[in-house]
Amino acid sequence: MLKKLGRNDKCWCGSKRKYKQCHQAFDEKIERIAQQGHPVPEREMIKNADQIAGIRQSAKINIAVLDHVGQNIHAGMSTEEIDQMVYELTTKMGGIPAPLHYDGYPKSVCTSINNQVCHGIPSKDVILKEGDIINVDASTILNGYYSDSSRMYCIGDVGPEKKRLVEVTKECVQLGLEAVKPWGFLGDMGQAVHDHAFANGYTVVREIGGHGVGLAFHEDPWVSYNSKRGEEMLIVPGMIFTIEPMVNMGRVEIYVDEANDWTVYTEDGKPSAQWEIMVLVTEDGAEVLSY
Repeated sequence: MLKKLGRNDKCWCGSKRKYKQCHQAFDEKIERIAQQGHPVPEREMIKNADQIAGIRQSAKINIAVLDHVGQNIHAGMSTEEIDQMVYELTTKMGGIPAPLHYDGYPKSVCTSINNQVCHGIPSKDVILKEGDIINVDASTILNGYYSDSSRMYCIGDVGPEKKRLVEVTKECVQLGLEAVKPWGFLGDMGQAVHDHAFANGYTVVREIGGHGVGLAFHEDPWVSYNSKRGEEMLIVPGMIFTIEPMVNMGRVEIYVDEANDWTVYTEDGKPSAQWEIMVLVTEDGAEVLSY
């Protein structure tokens, strides 16, 4: 239940404006939609202007890091070298790698190759080979603000089946982005992603999804890509969340490596791909903050 404010009280968003001049109509619209039975965002999921500005600055580092990886990644290098690149550039630019020591995670970035779905741990013993596909998932903290995105990289001459998986997964993210509209629902985006993946013969991981982000590494809402239009949480301006479907070439089933309790693999051993963008819901659509 949202705390009720008087019309002349200062708005909860920190704007210092009167509630009636700021978010009163916004809150009333959310309340009407909640009364129809839809899940709606709590106020802490809605970022104010100062928070968005801080998150933008964090995202600049995140983008620069992934650009740097793309310029230097190659066959014959270890994933530990990628981790070092990420750590060195992030800290040089004043940031902190968000994954480092997060819930015990030992590295600054996730590097997931071929049939690794996500959370691959960098290692000096894992060497990139011609024909590999790899997801590099970088996350940054700057002045307490978080950003998060990932990209796929094709190493050398990648076969057509893997290349198509990478391309279709990127298309899924773009279609999901186009479906993000204020006062729509997360399911609108989820179904757009899901339908395109399945139309191309792929499956979308069910157990792991996107998430809110900005003031913490992982915030509400949890974001599914196996959802239906008109369902899931209401989307409103000021929300920030990731679109990051994990698309499998084969079956949908996955498992977690018991040896490290982090790395997720496809059950059937077939490749998986993931692109991740961080989006801000605006008054007329969505803005990509980190990609």
